[in-house]
Amino acid sequence: MGSYRMCMCFTRKFRVTEAEPPLDVKEAFNKYAEGGTHMTAEQLQNFLLEFQADGGVGGGAEASDAERIVEQVLQKRHHIAKLISRRTLTLDDFHHYLFSPDLNPPIRDQVHQDMTAPLSHYYIYTGHNSYLTGNQLSSDCSDVPIIKALKRGVRVVELDIWPNSTKDNVHVLHGRTLTTPVELIKCLKSIQEHAFSESPYPVIITLEDHLTPDLQAKVAQMLIETFGEMLFYPESDCLKELPSPEELKYRIIISTKPPEEYRKAKTANEKEHDSHKSEEDLWGKEPSELTEEHEDDDMSDSDSSEDNSHSNRGSFSSAEHEYKRLITIHAGKPKGGLKEALKVELDKVRRLSLSEQALEKAAESHGTDVVRFTQKNILRVYPKGTRFNSSNYKPLIGWMHGAQMVAFNMQGYGRSLWLMHGMFRANGGCGYVKKPDFIMNESDNQIFDPKAKLPVKKTLKVKVYMGDGWHLDFKQTHFDLYSPPDFYTRVGIAGVPADEIMKKTKKKEDDWTPVWEEEFTFPLRVPELALLRVEVHEYDMSEKDDFGGQTCLPVSELRQGIRAVPLFDRKGTKYNSVRLLMQFEFI
Repeated sequence: MGSYRMCMCFTRKFRVTEAEPPLDVKEAFNKYAEGGTHMTAEQLQNFLLEFQADGGVGGGAEASDAERIVEQVLQKRHHIAKLISRRTLTLDDFHHYLFSPDLNPPIRDQVHQDMTAPLSHYYIYTGHNSYLTGNQLSSDCSDVPIIKALKRGVRVVELDIWPNSTKDNVHVLHGRTLTTPVELIKCLKSIQEHAFSESPYPVIITLEDHLTPDLQAKVAQMLIETFGEMLFYPESDCLKELPSPEELKYRIIISTKPPEEYRKAKTANEKEHDSHKSEEDLWGKEPSELTEEHEDDDMSDSDSSEDNSHSNRGSFSSAEHEYKRLITIHAGKPKGGLKEALKVELDKVRRLSLSEQALEKAAESHGTDVVRFTQKNILRVYPKGTRFNSSNYKPLIGWMHGAQMVAFNMQGYGRSLWLMHGMFRANGGCGYVKKPDFIMNESDNQIFDPKAKLPVKKTLKVKVYMGDGWHLDFKQTHFDLYSPPDFYTRVGIAGVPADEIMKKTKKKEDDWTPVWEEEFTFPLRVPELALLRVEVHEYDMSEKDDFGGQTCLPVSELRQGIRAVPLFDRKGTKYNSVRLLMQFEFI
């Protein structure tokens, strides 16, 4: 019973009641229990196979799985389960099972995709300026956000490396800002310790290198001593094809510009900074029009340097050679314009970096060239330099064009980051998601064109039954001082522009356990790239509606049937109890 004070002498009382099972749950129980009051493990298995379509690999529809579910539900709901002779489920037990995210999650939690293709065939969970604790201008640099990112499954860590004040050691910081530095060795040791705490697949360290040759040699020594056998590097100067995530399990790989390219970029930057000291130059001018004559020139992230790795061999010191030897994925932009930068070379692979704005312009003028480039090479997309507050951009344009490394500020909480979290819940949350076949295929010289009008391939039906758990995770007056919350749910799709839409349920007034039972239909043209967005808000008549939880799920991974969907807070941390009961069906 909850009490809400309306004024000095009047109190409203509300009881938090447990909502009864939805009609669909009752009908399913009645059907598979064959009209009885209890459901056996065998009957539950039939329900899992037929209604939930859990018959696939890892689906959990074996007889032993059904028996395990029955046992777990009885243990959880009846603490003296060992004394209960029956091994069957009542309707309430059955509803409890369906509404338990740990027993009945909306997506699988195992790696199930082919992990033996080259790295370029995967979207990779990528961080931007991974060492920053807050904004891009004045926050602290630390290994803590790196550790947090690795524990979330991030596989690409970016470090900006600079000489310290005495030029005898290496610091990590956002250059030419007020960010406080952290020692490189501290970051490397934290990566070594936490790299594979959530995923066995390779961690890629992208180095934005601002060092002298002697400090590059020092970095090479640090990498070898810190990572030892974990460090992977190729036998030859350039790889013709990237290894697979499976081949690189528990390995660390380095991606940066080779030393000779760095020297050219540094010289060019110094000349530019001698004549231009404005903030625009400091952060990198975003080009007004990206054509073959214009290149993105963000000084800290882009690979704007000539790629002369063949002609410059042997022209640098042995120290530089040791540093270059450790680079697996060479970054660099060939001399010339965008068309040249996107050229696919038969004898080597490389990484190209573009800002979010540069990618948008490239997509307009060279969309299919971008897709073709990413079939073999790595494309990294990073936030524009004016995102001082560490906000993020919409990631879908990068994924639509095959960009493997869509780099995000992991401390930049908001809807864009929720999409990133959702994308990489796929494939067991291992940090590598295989790109759809149509992005990798080149049949009859036809490359996927993200701008092409496509027919509806699949339709997703989503039913939102009810929600629960807020009264356990929030204070009684968190949403409203005078009454229980008025919740409503927003449901929609993020994906290619033609698929994007948001819908919402009616609000349910004064109820901690709202029941909506509303159904929505979403025609999908590219379901492989679609993400299901779910948000719960509490209606507020006088102010902005309160936030009640969110999640984002890859449509291609959704398990058919009635599922328990856990919700997360604004930062992407899962609530202890808040969840929705939903049904998914593909037609």
